[in-house]
Amino acid sequence: MKVKSKSKKVNKAWLSDHLNDPYVKLAQREGYRARAAYKLKEIDETLGLIKPGHRVVDLGSTPGAWSQYVRRRLSPDGAAAGELNGTIVALDILPMEPIEGVQFLQGDFREDEVLAQLAQAVGGEPVDVVVSDMAPNLSGVESSDSARIAHLVELAVEFAQNHLKPGGALVVKVFHGSGYSQLVKLFKETFKVVKPIKPKASRDKSAETFLVGIGLKHGRCDVPRP
Repeated sequence: MKVKSKSKKVNKAWLSDHLNDPYVKLAQREGYRARAAYKLKEIDETLGLIKPGHRVVDLGSTPGAWSQYVRRRLSPDGAAAGELNGTIVALDILPMEPIEGVQFLQGDFREDEVLAQLAQAVGGEPVDVVVSDMAPNLSGVESSDSARIAHLVELAVEFAQNHLKPGGALVVKVFHGSGYSQLVKLFKETFKVVKPIKPKASRDKSAETFLVGIGLKHGRCDVPRP
């Protein structure tokens, strides 16, 4: 019984923090599906990654807040609907409610067949920006979790190497702890510029941070250049 009581207290505390979170309130006010939109917004505004006319791939997109932000960035007047100057392809293992102008694929990024569908969805054209908020279901066993996180990041890097424009950018979610330094090393081997960013919208208690790589050192982009 004590365990249940403690669990209820934790859930109540989390709910209270969540409802009082300024980014949750801001997301509700501005029509975003999740506070995560402001993480990408800060990264983008700091580094100027997403521009009108870009082709953007959003990995681990559900519930869609990052795709919503990208959609507004690619709109001539910053609107959530209407004219769109660019292409957005979103992918997640979970379903996602439709977003106007966003092509959504449901599937597992770790499967070759799904990767092939994603490559087809971007129309065989090189991509300007890949953003990934992907994270595995964490088990609490650090060595196992680190391996799962690293695998997703490595897949995102490989996708970027094959599909990014030479000057394009990749944004991935990572976690401080075991394996973090190896992922930074992988980024430094792959990209000319590497920036770790912990956005203000990322909770202080959270170990999450984001790695941004800009400009491929050795692009293997095997799709035709425009």
